[in-house]
Amino acid sequence: MAIISNTVDYLDDGVLLQGFFAFDDSIAGRRPAVLINHTWAGRDEFVAGKAKRLAELGYVGFAVDMYGKGVLGTSPDENAKLMQPFIDDRAMLQKRMNAALYAVKQMPWVDDSKIAAIGFCFGGMCVLDLARTGADIKGVISFHGLLGAPGNTSGNAIKAKILALHGHDDPLGPVEQVIAFEREMTEAGADWQLHTYGHTVHAFTNPLANNPEGGMVYRPDADRRSWRAMENFLAEIFA
Repeated sequence: MAIISNTVDYLDDGVLLQGFFAFDDSIAGRRPAVLINHTWAGRDEFVAGKAKRLAELGYVGFAVDMYGKGVLGTSPDENAKLMQPFIDDRAMLQKRMNAALYAVKQMPWVDDSKIAAIGFCFGGMCVLDLARTGADIKGVISFHGLLGAPGNTSGNAIKAKILALHGHDDPLGPVEQVIAFEREMTEAGADWQLHTYGHTVHAFTNPLANNPEGGMVYRPDADRRSWRAMENFLAEIFA
């Protein structure tokens, strides 16, 4: 196994973005690709690590950049300011996701008929919105993602299979929002699954999450179980 990683610049209109990608150079030919969407902090080492782990599984891992080349938040206040424009303008978010999808399809190691997307927190919302646009991809996986519908995709048929991995006690995804999400996915005709982890709050995959008052705590069991659920899901949709 020889994991190769690097960065690649791409554009959304005039905005310069920089993705991080990883793949196993010992595998011959094209292979499935998995987009990885970052948290509100930006395209950091957390998602770079996920790209490398996906490369070890035989995929091309591509960590998406939503904010712009070199742009990272350094505090909760900065993170919130970077994320908020995309919360306010979901059409802009969806357009930026489609720019990343276009970029990964151009990579020489990628089988562009086999693409999926995963995302964490804010990134979970991003990949769900990509599916909501009707993008022709195999599936999306949201890890403790924001589940609220964007308001501009009603009536779209969702082609991608959906897996939402959710903490039951996540204050950013209360039960009413979960029920609304289930109803939305059903009405869109999606092939959807929701896995709920008990006694689990937001950011359960992030070892640095340690803010019980803010509802963000790392939970090793949920982290391990959700990654295994992702592996099984990817194996199914890429079969």
